[in-house]
Amino acid sequence: MSEWVIPFHYDYMIKAMIACGLIGLTCGLLSAFLTLKGWSLMGDALSHAVVPGVAVAYIIGWPLALGSFFAGLFAAAAMAVVKAKSQIREDAVIGIVFTTFFAFGLLLIGLYPAQVDLKSIIHGNILGIADRDLWQVLGISVFCLFIICVKWRDLMLFCFDVVQAKTIGLRVGLLHGLLLGLVSAMAVAALQAVGAILVVAMLITPGATAYLLTDRFPRMMLLSTLLGAVTASVGAYASYFINGSPGGCIVTLQTLVFLLCWIFAPKHGMLAQGRQKNASAERKEEQA
Repeated sequence: MSEWVIPFHYDYMIKAMIACGLIGLTCGLLSAFLTLKGWSLMGDALSHAVVPGVAVAYIIGWPLALGSFFAGLFAAAAMAVVKAKSQIREDAVIGIVFTTFFAFGLLLIGLYPAQVDLKSIIHGNILGIADRDLWQVLGISVFCLFIICVKWRDLMLFCFDVVQAKTIGLRVGLLHGLLLGLVSAMAVAALQAVGAILVVAMLITPGATAYLLTDRFPRMMLLSTLLGAVTASVGAYASYFINGSPGGCIVTLQTLVFLLCWIFAPKHGMLAQGRQKNASAERKEEQA
């Protein structure tokens, strides 16, 4: 039994689990809105678009969070401008912008290899998180949680029905920008834990899993928050025993939970849907 508490004897593991739990909790809550809005590709785009911001911050000595955040906002603004000024579909705009930003980030990393650690950006480095980075994660998470708790009803209506939100007088442009800002901020925080490639999973998978378990949005928010926090902390904890990447463990665990819910969810799971189809077919046969 004592071997199961060994990770708690190391400060770096305790910091990693705390940081992953905070990131998972906030990303899980935010993922409920992204799932409702259908912004999975947007989350992927912003998670990659922050890479040049990280590279620039490394090079000029800025805080990584500051460079990443501005890069995410700039990418979001670029998507909005290109979409407004052209007839290109939104998914194509997102793909063009985020690949361009990601490529530019890799170019900067290649030009300044001594200043920028490519591996930590792509794969994350949660086990090497410093105290100042932990406080940064805490600050970003608390800020995002506060904004969501204050504006969750407006954000819910914006994600569910923009036309209805406009009708009742909500400033949908401001809400659009607010949601993009929150995604950018959490992409910055999650970058430290799982890296640029896997950030999208933490921003989407908990919400998608909760979507299978309930039809009520407040309950979906609660479930996605719990799923994000628990799977992130447990994934970081498990990485010690299998000597694997914490980011890989976290996302793999979240995917396994999603697959279980996809199969066994009581109403929207694959087995439940099969039973409903069979029951419907039997009723039609009886009526015939």
